[in-house]
Amino acid sequence: MTTRPDTDNYLELFLNDIPMMDVRAPVEYQKGAFPHTVNEPLMNDEERHLVGIRYKEKGQESAIELGNELVSGEIKEQRINQWKAFTRENPNGYLYCFRGGLRSQTTQQWLKEAGVDYPLVSGGYKAMRRFLIDELVASAKTQQYRVISGRTGTGKTRLLKQMPNFVDLEGLANHRGSSFGRQLTPQPSQIDFENALSIQLLKARHQNSGPIYIEDESRLIGRNAVPLEFRDKTTMSDIVVLEAPLNERIDIVLQDYVIDMAQAYQSEAGESEGFARFSEYLLNSILRIRKRLGGEQTQQLETVIRSALKEQQQQGSLERHREWIQALLTNYYDPMYDFQLSKKSERIIFRGDKNSILDWVNQAR
Repeated sequence: MTTRPDTDNYLELFLNDIPMMDVRAPVEYQKGAFPHTVNEPLMNDEERHLVGIRYKEKGQESAIELGNELVSGEIKEQRINQWKAFTRENPNGYLYCFRGGLRSQTTQQWLKEAGVDYPLVSGGYKAMRRFLIDELVASAKTQQYRVISGRTGTGKTRLLKQMPNFVDLEGLANHRGSSFGRQLTPQPSQIDFENALSIQLLKARHQNSGPIYIEDESRLIGRNAVPLEFRDKTTMSDIVVLEAPLNERIDIVLQDYVIDMAQAYQSEAGESEGFARFSEYLLNSILRIRKRLGGEQTQQLETVIRSALKEQQQQGSLERHREWIQALLTNYYDPMYDFQLSKKSERIIFRGDKNSILDWVNQAR
């Protein structure tokens, strides 16, 4: 392997999705990390905890001595082998710790003693995180955004992904943004969400041209909060309104939240258990908006959903699902959306169906 120098070119790392090996402890990695990184720690959580206590009580030299005792023999050999495997699989990658200090330098030295020269990221996680925070603010200040809005079920996310330059906030948050938006896999931590968003905005700025298209979102996407500076900019940005007839919207909601979600749960847990979990997901989604719906309307919708689920399971029929979807759209989501849009109508620059919007975007390029 050709020797490469250490780097502090964070922009290149993130624009090119350079693989990186994070040698922090797992607990640190879980609190915040970057895409395209793998956690191969120098010390596990317990070892790090013990070394931290030693550092406070007796200082750095004693802490280093304890660390070398804890990570020795077969444990040390196993970790070096894991690092070597990463370097073989990612010859253009880098390693890092929290500040680019002792842990990454120790890892680098042990690799070198094992015959592998591998570069580290100067400044480590802390410097890269600071870089992404600053660049997120810069993206908010300097870029032009266009917000795709539209009633629930118009297919905004599908249209977004056909735009020439877009950032998918819901995809980054792993949540569709509504009471029904929860996915089977957990959402990222807030820090991971912010890091991923900053990287996507960097790519939109440096690798594409023209306005950046995003979907109209509230302050929270599930549990992930849209960063304040970015949200402030997008709440003043131009709006493109996607329109679709009610029957088409019902079809889209049926596909996304009934057909696809049932299949996802059943693929994960088996046909019977998966359908039970899917049923629980639908019913819990309605209960999350009970305060806004009111007790009577919630009870009516819950009754229809239970009936629809029974028909779906016993007969494979989806028709009764259309009943509660239509009621929820027309009685709950549409009035709420129309009220919100009325307060920002002066920002609308175009409205139409999917094809007319795509034609308009392509003509403007």
